[in-house]
Amino acid sequence: MAELSGRVRTVWRRTLSLSWPLAVQQTFNTLMRTVDIIVTGLFSPAAVAAVGLADLYAQLPLRLGLGLGTGAIALSSQDTGRGAESTRDRSITQAFVIGFLVGLPLLLVGLTVSGPLIALLGAEPAVVEMGGRYLALVFAAAPMRIVGLVGARSLQGTGDTRTPMVVNGGANVINIAATVGLGLGLGPFPNLGIVGVGLATAVSRTVEAVAITAAVASPRTTPSFARPRSLTVTRQLVAVSLPNIAEGLSTSLANFPFNALLLTFGTDVTAAYHISRRAYQQFSGPLYRSYSVAASIVVGQLLGEGDPDEARFAGLAITALSVLTLGVAGVVLVAGARPIAGLFTGDPATLEHATAFTRAFGVSMPFFGLFFPLSGSLRGAGDTRTPFYARLTGTTLFLLGFSYLAGVTLGYGLLGVYAGIVLSYAWWALVVGLGFLWGDWAAGAAAMMAERATDAK
Repeated sequence: MAELSGRVRTVWRRTLSLSWPLAVQQTFNTLMRTVDIIVTGLFSPAAVAAVGLADLYAQLPLRLGLGLGTGAIALSSQDTGRGAESTRDRSITQAFVIGFLVGLPLLLVGLTVSGPLIALLGAEPAVVEMGGRYLALVFAAAPMRIVGLVGARSLQGTGDTRTPMVVNGGANVINIAATVGLGLGLGPFPNLGIVGVGLATAVSRTVEAVAITAAVASPRTTPSFARPRSLTVTRQLVAVSLPNIAEGLSTSLANFPFNALLLTFGTDVTAAYHISRRAYQQFSGPLYRSYSVAASIVVGQLLGEGDPDEARFAGLAITALSVLTLGVAGVVLVAGARPIAGLFTGDPATLEHATAFTRAFGVSMPFFGLFFPLSGSLRGAGDTRTPFYARLTGTTLFLLGFSYLAGVTLGYGLLGVYAGIVLSYAWWALVVGLGFLWGDWAAGAAAMMAERATDAK
């Protein structure tokens, strides 16, 4: 028992050492969007709905960046563990190049059809007009957004979580200051309203991409850029990234019909959902996201060192820590739902709905505690398909199917929607739990590393 306790403490110390910079970074990431909601909330509920609906599309560069970043972190953590620096550097370089190129079409889409994209969701004309202007600016920075995400994950895979924290934190401070200044016209800044909020995002993401690229190129970080010359690395990077991109996009795409469902209950309900979503992400996002990335790093490096048993143990230990801390976060969200939602809106109807949504997310926190570190462990091994299947089936069956069936067909209204939200996260946790316990992810990682080692000779 003492030996087991010592092993758990060792994993927890390593996890916390990696996680605290990740948590700080994620705090600033979520704070940036939280400030967007708070500032636009000073305009009107329609402005909040406009930003919320535009962010559905703005998740596309996020999902692409996180997906490619997952491929980069899997390969870089494994190659760091086995000391294969040249292969690691080629993987990182290719991830940067691919990331920038896939962002270019989104830039063109944003500049040409941003307004019609918002209108497709059935929003009111005022929401379409504001959301279209905001989305055009956010999509203009899509290539830079993806590069910033890929660069951060590449460095994190080597165990360097502090450099991305500094770069991302600085960019988000710029974003927050510019959002307040340009959105509200404070100090020397012009009052640009929702355009100012979008412009702040575009500027900060460009700063982040330039800074993270310079960091990788500098001698102060472990990796560096290298001329790509291995199709094996390219193939593995794409093979690991695609299911994760599909996972993120499946969730993002499901948000379109889900928000259309919410709009049938009213604009104030839609605004309330986005407020509560922002609230739970602000309070718990830094925790579950940092545990997910830390699990990818630890498991990937242990597999690279040739110790699959310790990698499996580490994944379970990180999950235990995650469930404990996120369980506490869930209690806070449930107990403090009304005052938390009150930070974002003073509209009585919107506040009432936001309180209920926040409680639903609070009840879901233990499932977040299971899903994210387990899925992060699988991704560190290169298994991105199991988390994809978990999200796709859970989102389709419960977030969309059950919410519509219970809320509309059976007439339970928003109560059915709240239940659909909780059940979808429970399903996510169940599927990845089964995949982690009985999947062959360790053998898959060993095969990938052996193939890269053979190709490098």
